[in-house]
Amino acid sequence: MLRSAVSTLRRLPTAQWTATRSFSSSLATQNVGFGLNQDQAAIQDLARTFAENEIIPVAAHHDRTGEYPTELIRKAWELGLVNTHVPEKYGGIGLGVFEGSLVSEELAYGCSGIQTAIEANGLAEAPLMVAANDFQMKKYLGRMTEEPLMAAYCVTEPGAGSDVAGIQTKAVKKGDKWVINGQKMWITNGGKANWGCRVELFFFKAADLENGPCL
Repeated sequence: MLRSAVSTLRRLPTAQWTATRSFSSSLATQNVGFGLNQDQAAIQDLARTFAENEIIPVAAHHDRTGEYPTELIRKAWELGLVNTHVPEKYGGIGLGVFEGSLVSEELAYGCSGIQTAIEANGLAEAPLMVAANDFQMKKYLGRMTEEPLMAAYCVTEPGAGSDVAGIQTKAVKKGDKWVINGQKMWITNGGKANWGCRVELFFFKAADLENGPCL
């Protein structure tokens, strides 16, 4: 039933998803409602059913053992509950922020830890969707929709936590290459990720520009 539901969502006419796929949308001037529409309710039900049937029964086991939920994430990926924001152009279903939040909320109802591992993919993918070129999008985002890969968002440092403004890691240009020096820690999916997005490649300080971009 779950596979059927997500297949139905993926076959929806493009026009039905125009407003929901976009990170910025406008409200219709008439018939504005504050409940979920039929498509949003279907997405929510899909994620809730997965949480109840797949996550909750094994959540305590993963808490006790610390075992990484590889098989569970694979099942979620098969249903389209992972990488939900990846655009259709690169093989995803291109959900908008609100629809993605519905999925995250329901998965976290099953287990917030498992949901965090799943959502880490979205953290790593977001900078690419903002700043990557088409080649990079195809190389990294395309792979995520072809097989159940995991990604990591590498921001946290010993002296900065998640404070991006306090990050010390630097990328210094040496010849035709960039050399990255610094430390990262507590990286969700870091030990399991197939690739990672280092934040220092996307943030710059005004100081020390002669040495190239830095965190």
